[in-house]
Amino acid sequence: MPPAQRHPTMADVAERAGVSVSTVSRTLRGLSTVSDEARERVEAAARELSFVISRQASSLVTGKTGTVAVLAPTLGSWFVGQVLRGLSEVLRDAGLDLMVYSAADLAERAAFFDRLPARRNADALLVVSFDLTEAEFARLDGLGVPVVYVSQHAPGRASVYVEDVAAARAGTRYLRGLGHRRIAFVRASPDTGFTCSSRTRLFGYREALAEAQLPYDDELVVATSRGRRNTAEAVGRLLCLADPPTAVFAETDEIAMEVLWVLRSSGIDVPGRISVLGFDDHDHAEWLDLTTIAQPAVDVGRAAGTLAHTLIDDPATDPARHVVLPTCLIPRGTTGPALFQEPDAGEA
Repeated sequence: MPPAQRHPTMADVAERAGVSVSTVSRTLRGLSTVSDEARERVEAAARELSFVISRQASSLVTGKTGTVAVLAPTLGSWFVGQVLRGLSEVLRDAGLDLMVYSAADLAERAAFFDRLPARRNADALLVVSFDLTEAEFARLDGLGVPVVYVSQHAPGRASVYVEDVAAARAGTRYLRGLGHRRIAFVRASPDTGFTCSSRTRLFGYREALAEAQLPYDDELVVATSRGRRNTAEAVGRLLCLADPPTAVFAETDEIAMEVLWVLRSSGIDVPGRISVLGFDDHDHAEWLDLTTIAQPAVDVGRAAGTLAHTLIDDPATDPARHVVLPTCLIPRGTTGPALFQEPDAGEA
């Protein structure tokens, strides 16, 4: 029997191309730290030898896994899905794989931070909309790979986000400009894991009320978990107030759409009786004619992927770099002038 044919190795490609094995690895992984001339020689040698790179072999040579990990509190959110869409586009073009970890409850969260699997399995970690404790921040600071915080401003750490406070302030101002003085804020329940954005958007809402000299009323701020029943209970608490709201600012479009369903199924006119404002510009927002504050979720993912790739490739990159993306208000049919208006203090 003829002897088994030996498969070519990176060393064989390096010998034929006249370069080092590490240059072969960087070339075949698509990294930018290889000259055009060396890249052409390596690619030609790999074709001639019918060589296909092994991720494990590359890791042994370079110490890199070729993988970027993501930690998110849930995979059921529209926003997280859009971020992953933009992120995967960038990583695919860079020749990097994507690994996703979801910590949807306290047990999964504790297990992740106890084991820190990204330490061994990824070249960078992206933390998406995850409200972290100081101890968890400290654990990630010692991870040994770049960490990029997505949809949150993490001082002194690489971050990609929109200005939630300013955006929520602008949304509340918009409702105030329509004559609304009783403006409710419906936020995600803390058990959703999105309390980071929830807290900053609530802060912007409160700032706008103070700016307009409107009192902050705890009864106008309600929380809801995912599900129409939970949102119906939250909206019911608002409608039962002695002085109910004439406008609702929902922390996300997903919450706003559930609020719309509850109001419309109850025969309450939107926006005639109550205006509704969301946050995101969800794919369904235009279909529902929902007024919203749009944030570029896919672009957030792309920017996070680009920053992670840069931090992996170039250790000299500022590890605390921040990328801030814009938001904009999109007026649609769920907001209108307040039906009942009382004069402000000082008005005749």
